[in-house]
Amino acid sequence: MPLDRRQFFQASAALGASFALPAPLLAAEKGKERRIDLVSSAFTVALDPSGASRSAVWGFNEQLPGPTLRFRRGERVHLAVKNELPQETAVHWHGLRVPNAMDGVPGVTQHPIATGGRFDYRFELRDSGTFWYHPHQASFEQVPRGLYGALIVEEEKPPSVDRDEVWVLSDMKLDNQRQPVEDFGRILDIANDGRIGNQILVNGLVAGSQRTLTIRSGERLRLRLINAASARFFRLAIDGHEARIIAFDGQGVTPHPLPAGGLALGPGMRVDLIIDCMGSPGQSFPLRDLGRPPATPTVLGALTYSSQPALRSKPLASAVTLAPNRIAEPDLAKASDHYIIFQGGMRGSPVIGLVDGKPSRIQEIMAKQGLAWTMNYNAQHEHALMHEPLLHLRTGEHVMLHMINETDFLHPMHLHGHFFRVLAVDGKPTPHREWRDTVIMGPRQSIDVAFVADNPGEWMYHCHILDHAAGGMMGTIVVE
Repeated sequence: MPLDRRQFFQASAALGASFALPAPLLAAEKGKERRIDLVSSAFTVALDPSGASRSAVWGFNEQLPGPTLRFRRGERVHLAVKNELPQETAVHWHGLRVPNAMDGVPGVTQHPIATGGRFDYRFELRDSGTFWYHPHQASFEQVPRGLYGALIVEEEKPPSVDRDEVWVLSDMKLDNQRQPVEDFGRILDIANDGRIGNQILVNGLVAGSQRTLTIRSGERLRLRLINAASARFFRLAIDGHEARIIAFDGQGVTPHPLPAGGLALGPGMRVDLIIDCMGSPGQSFPLRDLGRPPATPTVLGALTYSSQPALRSKPLASAVTLAPNRIAEPDLAKASDHYIIFQGGMRGSPVIGLVDGKPSRIQEIMAKQGLAWTMNYNAQHEHALMHEPLLHLRTGEHVMLHMINETDFLHPMHLHGHFFRVLAVDGKPTPHREWRDTVIMGPRQSIDVAFVADNPGEWMYHCHILDHAAGGMMGTIVVE
């Protein structure tokens, strides 16, 4: 793609929300903006409040995770980000359909925020749901250091619940002194499953039965779960309760129970659960990560019943179905077909990949370039300035995208600026045809998704195992 298009997007970013709004409307709305200041910096926290040690982390507003941002759909926000880190950064609003200039991708939609610098993100919240925010600069390092936070956009008519809780799941790789291991960007992680931490965190604290959510018998709980880990997959199960899934990635789905073998939640993904808590006072039920077989299940936290009298004797009868966001429905009869093939990895076949237009074997790419993955036979460095986009789409085009995984690894694939319907896995129709912005592509598996390309700009499309993204599984899709 010519550099002048990239320069156009970046110039638009410098103008803030004027990229998306006519000047009179911008002037009329500016006074109604809700401003929140976010400062990214280094500090220390006690990951285990019962211990004396403190760990060095990076985060927003000296919180781990960063502050939970709650808004209403249709609200206009001004998120003023200041960088006090020792390296450049930027903030991506994961799952939000924002103007391209506000997407927070250095080298694509904006220049990175220099140390001591700032950037003003302004946009309207088009969609309700469970989202999150994190850097898109050196993400493979900055996210596992602690730079992430939840972003909730309330529905106009939310389901009736007694409590709405957010659990941000993540992990950290710590040494014997409980300090971060400084081994970011290793080719062994890039070319395999990614950098997995040895300490699971729930809302910034060590996971385990002590992470208790105290509830009252008869309560209806909405539990929003966000996987902010850079590479770890969770497989979630809750003992003693029938949890119903009501949303994936912030988008409502026909309510249905958790799968018997646990719910897979890949990096970047979110799920909203409704739990009618009908246990007895004093009982405690763990929420577990079943892990990948033959892993031993890990207790993430627990639902513990207080001694207070029951709030009600039977579950609420009110509906829990979420009103849909306004997303254009793809017309498969007129959709254009596109294919993206994924290859590479440490255990992959000796494929040929292109780096800067030059063909090389994947082993040579790993040794010389620090890359390990190809998309449509190309391996790109993170946010490469002169790469050729994977796809060029027309604004309003109906798109069928076939993803073919020829690797032996899982890849949670994330598309910026759009939601897509997940239609089929290995040619078999999915039971819920759910809207998502991130979908797990299993080893040697194919996934078919469809969407309407109705958000103009150059959009990142990448694996949300952040080491994989840094190692070549990162590209863009242009909507023009």
